[in-house]
Amino acid sequence: MRENYHTNLCGIDEAGRGPFAGPLVVAGVILKKELQELDDSKKLTEKKREKLFEIIKENSIHHIVFTSAKEIDELGLSICLQNSIKEIMKNLDAQQYLMDGNTAFGIANLQYLIKADAQIKEVSAASILAKVSRDRYMCEISSSYPQYSFEKHKGYGTKAHIEAIVTYGYSDIHRRSFKIKQLENITIKEPTLF
Repeated sequence: MRENYHTNLCGIDEAGRGPFAGPLVVAGVILKKELQELDDSKKLTEKKREKLFEIIKENSIHHIVFTSAKEIDELGLSICLQNSIKEIMKNLDAQQYLMDGNTAFGIANLQYLIKADAQIKEVSAASILAKVSRDRYMCEISSSYPQYSFEKHKGYGTKAHIEAIVTYGYSDIHRRSFKIKQLENITIKEPTLF
């Protein structure tokens, strides 16, 4: 373990940039010690992510930001990402901040690296915290929106999800600002209240 491990780097990653419904979740992680088996959350099984989620929380300083579909519609995805990153930087004190991706969103002192979530342990940890937090949330709220089966697809654009939107309309957690190609020529009902 290197000295002052936790003061060096804050890894940042997001989950939920592309779904049609549900929140954007951005996590920042400063590891207190080196952890094994970390990787890009998309490469890990759900069981492995769940196990690592608890290990990361116990061995890190972290901050997780949820942004609702309504805020995404009002402000736009880029502003919501920028605001989330700034909140993380205010709450976690590190020498460096590294985001997975190809842009710093105009934020000073933010570095970025494509595929950082597969290369840098702190970013891998952030990727896991963001994904597990979002998946758990979508499973928790699915019972309030049974027609959409959010527990299965987590709000992403699966065939079943698109068919549910056509049948039941948008719910209050759908992102109205997202243009869904498969729905371009279909009139969608007003939101269904449950």
